[in-house]
Amino acid sequence: MAQGTSIEWTQATWNPVAGCSPVSPGCLNCYAARMALRLEKMGRGTATKYHGTASRARDGRPVFTGKIHLDEKSLDLPRTWRLGRVIFVNSMSDLFHEDVPESYIKRVFQVMEECPQHTFQVLTKRPEKAWLLSPKLAWPNNVWMGTSVESSGYYDRIRVLQRIPARVRFLSCEPLLGPLKRMPLKGINWVIVGGESGPGARPMQGSWALEIKQQCEAKEVPFFFKQWGGVQKKKAGRQLDGQTWDEMPAVGM
Repeated sequence: MAQGTSIEWTQATWNPVAGCSPVSPGCLNCYAARMALRLEKMGRGTATKYHGTASRARDGRPVFTGKIHLDEKSLDLPRTWRLGRVIFVNSMSDLFHEDVPESYIKRVFQVMEECPQHTFQVLTKRPEKAWLLSPKLAWPNNVWMGTSVESSGYYDRIRVLQRIPARVRFLSCEPLLGPLKRMPLKGINWVIVGGESGPGARPMQGSWALEIKQQCEAKEVPFFFKQWGGVQKKKAGRQLDGQTWDEMPAVGM
């Protein structure tokens, strides 16, 4: 269901799809897989929605199994929210997962188009599918499209995103696993940076985050520093270079 969230760069989450599959190193310590296991064990409400979507790997880490659930009951929830909100779409999945049918993706986009009071943030690690479907989808100004870029080996995701006709295109460099030099930022309207958090979190170097901030400043791209991460992310805080960076795109809000 749609609900409030502690994610710093949004106001609510909406999960019309549950479940995913690991596709790159950024998925190693996936918070959503960990949360899916927790929700299933709660045994009520959302338990059925997340049943079988995650399990534990041999080393004990939570991992998505690849099982996908389409949550028809959640589709119309944004229509019930009259007060406009910034909504992260599928915080517990990827709308463009290979097993999410095109027809269902179209229905999600229809809901977003018919709820102009909200701003919808769609984040994917599969921008190729989003680009292939983009001519068949409505792209109202309140739909932001983003992709995850955890290391320089995934710059191709940025280049695909640049071809998608969304008014706002954004990058989530979280978990940031290495330096991102000379990022292709043309047509990119927002960059989020954050370190990995939770059990087994891999450390992020401050120089990596500062370098991205400097690139964003040079290209006049809003920069949002989400967290340092770590096992105790609240203790590590959110300040970078002596201050908090909460810049947002100046459109569609």
